Amino acid sequence: MSKAFTKESSGDDDDDELALPALPAGGKNYLTPEGYTRLREELMTLLDVERPKIVEVVSWAAKNGDRSENGDYLYGKKRLREIDRRIRFLTKRLDIAEVADPSIHHGSDQVFFGATVTYENSRGEERTITIKGIDEVDNLHGEVSWISPIARALLKARVGDEVSLMTPGGMERIEVVDVHYPAPPNS
Repeated sequence: MSKAFTKESSGDDDDDELALPALPAGGKNYLTPEGYTRLREELMTLLDVERPKIVEVVSWAAKNGDRSENGDYLYGKKRLREIDRRIRFLTKRLDIAEVADPSIHHGSDQVFFGATVTYENSRGEERTITIKGIDEVDNLHGEVSWISPIARALLKARVGDEVSLMTPGGMERIEVVDVHYPAPPNS
């Protein structure tokens, strides 16, 4: 078969990056109210501030003649594609988002979405994580996705419960030491 008319992708316009992280079958895209607000603000900033600025730069650069060697034009077009890709991603994720307020569980000792959980492993090492939505986790701040193995092991456990966690080193037993939720907004 001749490859003369096949399209070779430059990678710039692919929507492969737009592939959404997998949710469990029948699962939802849970977000905390703060996570939803943060993603919504990012979307609005891209639409109302960033994109119009780049469109203006690209428009100005296009008027300057030879586009093939015009750095402002080439960079602007590339940045515009990146912004449009992020806008599409955020729009799709916010459309399927289900906001779950963890503060409704304030005072509970059972682990649900949004909980900050302290657990101890068999070596006596304690670790604290917060269970959040796929699109809002920040691993550097001890946040894990609700579909991560550690979160799945901990969900529905109570303080004092021991649960099994499959790790690369094998099965490990961990004990729930503390469960904390944010206080309701009107407290």
